[in-house]
Amino acid sequence: MTFDWSFLAHLLFHPPGSFVQGAIRTIYLAVIAQALGVALGLLLALWRRSRRLPLRVLAGGYIWLVRGTPLLVQAVIIYDGSSALGLYSFGTLSVGPVSVPGVVQAGIVTLALNEGAYMAEIMRAAIDSVDKGQAEAAESLGMRRGQAMRHVILPQAMRVVIPPLGNEFNNMLKVTSLLSVIGLQELFLAAQDYNSATFRTFEIFLVTAIYYIVMTTAWSFIQAAIERRLQARGGDAVATVTLRQRLFSGGPAIGAEQLRGAR
Repeated sequence: MTFDWSFLAHLLFHPPGSFVQGAIRTIYLAVIAQALGVALGLLLALWRRSRRLPLRVLAGGYIWLVRGTPLLVQAVIIYDGSSALGLYSFGTLSVGPVSVPGVVQAGIVTLALNEGAYMAEIMRAAIDSVDKGQAEAAESLGMRRGQAMRHVILPQAMRVVIPPLGNEFNNMLKVTSLLSVIGLQELFLAAQDYNSATFRTFEIFLVTAIYYIVMTTAWSFIQAAIERRLQARGGDAVATVTLRQRLFSGGPAIGAEQLRGAR
């Protein structure tokens, strides 16, 4: 079968409804899962630094388990295994006028739980990067340990977190495609279904790749704007990276991979 440029152009500029819905679902899955993953990661990072041994062991064990197993396996266990074990069955959830299918709930939970383990290490490294004198100064002013963490340490740590957090969200947009294994109709599965009907595999997945590139590039602009805003507020605490550097230099100058850890 020869390559059909007209088919590719038509699909790129006049996509079927399933493609559009899949792209929208990819975006909101990534946004919700990333937000939940950040919250979970912060909690785990604080537990890792806790004076209570059970909390440190629980957080360390969770991070070890999640980072040591593939996301695909986690998705299947959470969606199918939880029901088989009688723990929880993902049925349609109605929140006011909005109905959330069970497979979408399972997808969000899977991505959030997975992301939480990686964000925990980013958060821990960011907190450790804040000079210990800051905590000592806060305590000398009469702040308790929790108050010092909330009002002094975390605001400074969040500035260090922004660049690797942006990279995590960029990755989150792409790993939503793995949820096709549980039948979640995001962009990748929409492309697979359309391919089953047309058998234009190369054209369809080339367009799918372009859609992913558009989404991640748009996020790169947003991330760069956030970093510039933070830099304007606090001097050189956050290193800004141009779009050219993001595309061709291999990553942010602050060493996000060192904070993020290898997947």
